[in-house]
Amino acid sequence: MSNRSTLGIRIQVAPRFLPEKSRPGLWIYAYTVRISNEGKEAAQLISRHWVIQNAHDQKEEVRGPGVVGETPRLEPDDVFMYTSLCPLATPTGQMYGSYQMVFDSGEEFDAIIDPFYLYPQGYIQ
Repeated sequence: MSNRSTLGIRIQVAPRFLPEKSRPGLWIYAYTVRISNEGKEAAQLISRHWVIQNAHDQKEEVRGPGVVGETPRLEPDDVFMYTSLCPLATPTGQMYGSYQMVFDSGEEFDAIIDPFYLYPQGYIQ
């Protein structure tokens, strides 16, 4: 699990392997993200930047507006959660990145997403 706060925006990520959607050569993971505003000012998520790294150290970067088609605005104490998928060409890997956020005051910042690891439960290399 990943858990980090940047300027009062806490991002927690919990991944899980989906064996029912995976097959040899393609491992599918779901990850649930919880974004909470622990600060005193409302903030809006504008865009995302993910780095996906497989077991061969091959990296793919994903950038785009919002998350799951939304650009949530979080008042203090608000929480936004969503679940998305990540396909990997290897059984294991990791993800990390940031959400580009803007406070109501106009200040922009990157809310950091600490690395989290993708591996099937009980996986031994």
